[in-house]
Order: sequence, then structure tokens, then C-alpha cells
Amino acid sequence: MPFNLPRITKILLIANIVGFALQWLLGDARMQVFELWPLGDSLYDPSGSAPSFMPWQLLTYGFLHDPSNIFHLAFNMLALVMFGAPLEYTWGERRFLTYYLVCVFGAGLCQLLVGSIAVSQGELAYRTVGASGGVFGLLLAYGMLFPNQRVMLLFPPIPMKARTLVILYGVFELSLGLTGLQPGVAHFAHLGGMLFGWLLIRYWRGQPPFGKRKPPDRRPPLRVVR
Repeated sequence: MPFNLPRITKILLIANIVGFALQWLLGDARMQVFELWPLGDSLYDPSGSAPSFMPWQLLTYGFLHDPSNIFHLAFNMLALVMFGAPLEYTWGERRFLTYYLVCVFGAGLCQLLVGSIAVSQGELAYRTVGASGGVFGLLLAYGMLFPNQRVMLLFPPIPMKARTLVILYGVFELSLGLTGLQPGVAHFAHLGGMLFGWLLIRYWRGQPPFGKRKPPDRRPPLRVVR
């Protein structure tokens, strides 16, 4: 465990590991109330066979992972450490935690909408788990704050600027979400995390749609007469 991590990044890392351990020890069925489920069980599923959506799921799902796929947890936690630590050092604990939770919530909200629409069209209700929405939000923030920082992909190992990586991931996720070429992955949740992170950063900066920057003062400086 890398104990030299900043405090909030370390807490988020431990929380995700604990959530994974609870799923493995207690069984996934007992943790369903904390996973994100669409609205279809109450609106479109009269039999009530699907678990119910509860408001807290918009946050708790982000601390759970598929217990049969440890690689999902491992890659998310690696990204949390890589991108979260420098952001927390830059922003401080409170702003970093706010940003991460907003991204998790926004990703869950987008996935809730997409999943509920799918169920209303006759598809079976399915759960959503994983920290990927928050992680994609961190990736976007890293690319915005450190656009020229060189990062290395794992597969394939290609170095590129952080800004380029964010753009490629965004386009990749959008194309997979629209085409459905990779089912079983919440691509719109990933995009939702990036979208809400982008909106929050623009809010903090006072940029549209939340405000307008004052135009630069192009008047010549006042002449000082001595």
C-alpha cells in the first residue's frame, strides 16, 4: 500500500478495496442494494424481479466492482493513484473530494438515464458498478490542468500528451457507446463522469455556461506625471 499518497486519494483507494472485499466475502447478492439499478423495476417491471433503485446508489456504486473481475478494480485504482494524487496536491483535499464525488454522481446519473430508457424498451434491468466514472473525470481534469504532461499508455505502451489522451479516450468511449460494439461496459457512465467534471471545472473558473470572463483591458496604461 503506497502510504505516501495524499490523504483523500488514499481513503478512496482503501474504500474501493474494502467494497470489493465485502462483495467477495458477503456475496454479490447481499450488496445489490448498493449497486446502481435502473428505474425499470418500478416503472416497467411489474413482477418486481429486478432490485429497486435507491438514491444512494448514485454514489455507492462507485465503490463496488465485479468480484469476479479483479482487473477492473486494479486498473481503476492504478488510474486513481496516477491522476488523483497530483490533482489532490494541486487542488487540496476538499476540492479534490468534491470533484471526484461529483464525477461519480454525474456518471451514475447518465447511466441511470441510459439504463432506464433501455429497460423501458424491453431490455432486462442490469446493474452498474465501478469507479470508472470518477476515474474518467480525473483523467479529464488531469488533461485540462496538465495538458502537455507526457503520459504512457499501458496497452499499447505509447507516450503522448495528457490532452491527446483525454481526447482519444473521449472519442473512443463515445464511439463504443453509440455502436454497442462492447456490451457490458457503461460507456455513457464514463462519458458522464467526464462531462460533469468538465462542467464543474468551468464552474470553478467562472466560464460559460456559468459565467463570462471579463474581456482584457486593452486601454493604454495611464501615464504617470511626476
